[in-house]
Amino acid sequence: MREQRVTTQPRRYPHADRAEVVEELHGLRVADPYRALEDAADDATVRWGAEQDALYDAERATWTDLADWQAEVAAIDAVERVRSPEVRGDRTFWLRQDAGQEHPVLMVAEAGADPAGRVLLDPVALDPSGRTVLDSWHPSVEGDLLAVQVSRNGTEDSELRVLDVATGAVVDGPVDRVRRSSIGWLPGGTAFYYVRTLDPRLHPGEERYHRRVWLHRVGSDPATDALVFGEGRDRTQFYSLSVTADGRWLAITATLGTGRGTDLYLADLTAGPLERPELRPVQEGRGAATRLHAVPGTGPRDLVWLRTDRDAARGRVMACRPAELHRGPEAWREVVPERPDAVLSHFVVLSGPELGHPLGLAAWTRNTVAEVTVHDLVEGRQVGTVPLPGTGAVGDFSAGAPGGHEAYFVYTDFVTPPKVLRFDARTGLATRWERNAPDAPEIGGAVTRQVAFPSRDGTTVRMFVISPTGSPDLPRPALLTGYGGFGRTMSPRYRAQVLAWVRAGGVFAWAGLRGGGEEGEAWHRAGSGRNKQNSFDDFAAAGDALLAQGWTEPGRLAIMGGSNGGLLVGAALTQQPEKYAGVVCSAPLLDMVRYEHSGLGPSWTPEYGSAQDPELLATLFGYSPYHRVTPGTAYPAVLLVAADGDTRTDPLHARKMCAALQHASAGTGPVLLRLERGVGHGDRSASRAVALQAECLAFLAGRVGLPAPRRSGPARP
Repeated sequence: MREQRVTTQPRRYPHADRAEVVEELHGLRVADPYRALEDAADDATVRWGAEQDALYDAERATWTDLADWQAEVAAIDAVERVRSPEVRGDRTFWLRQDAGQEHPVLMVAEAGADPAGRVLLDPVALDPSGRTVLDSWHPSVEGDLLAVQVSRNGTEDSELRVLDVATGAVVDGPVDRVRRSSIGWLPGGTAFYYVRTLDPRLHPGEERYHRRVWLHRVGSDPATDALVFGEGRDRTQFYSLSVTADGRWLAITATLGTGRGTDLYLADLTAGPLERPELRPVQEGRGAATRLHAVPGTGPRDLVWLRTDRDAARGRVMACRPAELHRGPEAWREVVPERPDAVLSHFVVLSGPELGHPLGLAAWTRNTVAEVTVHDLVEGRQVGTVPLPGTGAVGDFSAGAPGGHEAYFVYTDFVTPPKVLRFDARTGLATRWERNAPDAPEIGGAVTRQVAFPSRDGTTVRMFVISPTGSPDLPRPALLTGYGGFGRTMSPRYRAQVLAWVRAGGVFAWAGLRGGGEEGEAWHRAGSGRNKQNSFDDFAAAGDALLAQGWTEPGRLAIMGGSNGGLLVGAALTQQPEKYAGVVCSAPLLDMVRYEHSGLGPSWTPEYGSAQDPELLATLFGYSPYHRVTPGTAYPAVLLVAADGDTRTDPLHARKMCAALQHASAGTGPVLLRLERGVGHGDRSASRAVALQAECLAFLAGRVGLPAPRRSGPARP
């Protein structure tokens, strides 16, 4: 196979003016020479961006293996995917994406009709350009109506419409400013609770904040919706809500930004007007995450369940009567205890009359690998363990028909595409759901092994290493990724990008860093706020372990990360530039002094801290990748990836970092900016996702000497 050409001559980059912008913040002098690049509409920024596009196109033209990488990623990604269903009335709803489809389509099957179902909503039929995404969907209690939310160009600024399921006709909407809102339908389908931001004309520049919970009556003008909750609360709070299928209980959860702590409120909707439910606090101001689970038919003296990490950092489940919830933990009774060796990740209540007692289906991660257990929620004892197909991850839990005995969840691992399993509480077994696509042929040439290593302070950290043989038999080109933020767990999952790299003969490492959720809330807090450097130290230690254990060798280690993982690799790049041969930094936060001024930044202060706090400013400034760029440093090859529709992490971070690195670097590797248009932070059409993944792999492969994979045959060293 051909190896792409790597340029070694000094490079000429598009010019960006360096301004003498220096601010004094809490006694710190903070330089910001590329502040002007924050303005995407400025003429100089537009010109500079066009020149960066031309530079990227010219560099990409030299990647002679790119077509091979794209063919490999496309072939591995061409599997049929199904998500867990929602059962309402006599209808079953689910998402399905066949190989070759650009976006998932929403399916529905009626009792007595074709079990394969019919297409209810196809985003490509709405918009052949592929730029429209189905963000969220919620069927009514009876299953005859469906609230759908769609957005365009990656913005995630959704519009909500209500469809008649029988005909597909729009019967209500659009309602704007909903952004993936949860929906709490009331029986009969005449009204629902939902979350919407205030009118931006009243709050200019902050249209993604000031969220409120509203009651909407189907067919009415959204301007007349009743304000239910949120007035006078912190502008960065996120709300989620649920209503039991019998319409009795409304639960509202309030989270400060993207923090883990929640305030929880419960209202008995039979006690007063729907427009003014009497919401009583279950938990407020505790810094713990608590979610309520209730079933239809629950009265004030029956039981509801709370999944919480309050006084249990790894999670547990408590039972309580609704009338006593406001008394707090003294009225709660533990029914699923905290485990010292695992973290509670999901919980579903099943209450079918044939079960005797309500049962709980609990999912755990132990050393980042999923386990599922079954519990008697009245007697408070474990009654079973659900066998899983392999060593992997579970998610997308659905309780099936309200008041039933079935649940659904998705299983996946590094070599197994997601598949839906149907759990029957009567038998205690999970079997393959009949509406799954046929199993894809097994992907060969990739073996997973989990390894442990010490971080700088001695903390044990784990990572998955996927390689052609499962052992460090010889040093190979290695690609390391991680996340380490927001309590998110880096569980095994099927990724074409991972398998393409390994089938080419490389090693792919998937690290579970502090700041994530791998070991519970204490693990998360150990890598956030003032402790954020621990995430970066763990990542550096992961690279050291790959070298020390013989998986790779100096000069053949590349790194890649996106979103909070983009911040991670940005910190790695600026703290130890000599360690890495190539870096892909996607949708990143990189100016941590000013991150609160754009995108969803104000919502992330619980995770990172605020620059308005003098102590936290010192922490943020100390690791902020943009501010650590040092002229004359030999930085490795860097590809910064951004999208113009990203409303979470503004592309300004990538622009400013690109200009800083291009000015400063004494290295021979290119510093490139790939700005994609018409997409956002995450979801994009399948073909665009394949193209992005292939270009990232081709860029890194050229730095570490990994030829593109063959479409058949064994992997190579």
